[in-house]
Amino acid sequence: MDTFDAIYQRRAIKHYDAQHKLTAEEETKLLEATIQAPTSFNIQHWRFVILRDPNLRQKIRTEFGNDQAQITDASLLILMTADFNAWKKNPERYWINAPKEVSDLLVGWMAPFHEGREWLQRDEAQRSIGMAMQTLMLAAKAMGYESCPMIGFDIDKVAELINLPEDHVMGPMVAIGKGTKESWPKPGQLPLSELVVENGF
Repeated sequence: MDTFDAIYQRRAIKHYDAQHKLTAEEETKLLEATIQAPTSFNIQHWRFVILRDPNLRQKIRTEFGNDQAQITDASLLILMTADFNAWKKNPERYWINAPKEVSDLLVGWMAPFHEGREWLQRDEAQRSIGMAMQTLMLAAKAMGYESCPMIGFDIDKVAELINLPEDHVMGPMVAIGKGTKESWPKPGQLPLSELVVENGF
């Protein structure tokens, strides 16, 4: 599918064929495309929690997920999390294929940029999640699948269920699968004249 077609056709789809399964090859293709998303310093903060257990998904749906059908019915349910301390965990590995002088420079910048700036560490982790999510959803659309980003769940309770580490942040979930109902027409797009500012406000 053309990139622009994927961008314009991607919608948040709520209804999925619960019997449809992605193949292992499709799942790998989707995730390998997702990790092409950019991250600050190439840190790759993301940690994708694939929720496969049907009982776990049912519990999230009924107890903590506002009974959203896509939580149980989508072929794939991915909980987006990120390690906000990834910048100090063997950072040389993020630049292993770069020339040594480039690697040394960028790895050397990571600590001064992040240290003592917890707000920035969390912001960068969430930014990384956002870019990965959009890449994931566009890749799914290009493969003929629908997707739905979701924040309508109890973050604290779900964090407990998956044993989210202390140094990780929770992002949205993304449901992916074979849609069974058309989406509503787009509810309304603001004009560029309201969104684009030249050189400053």
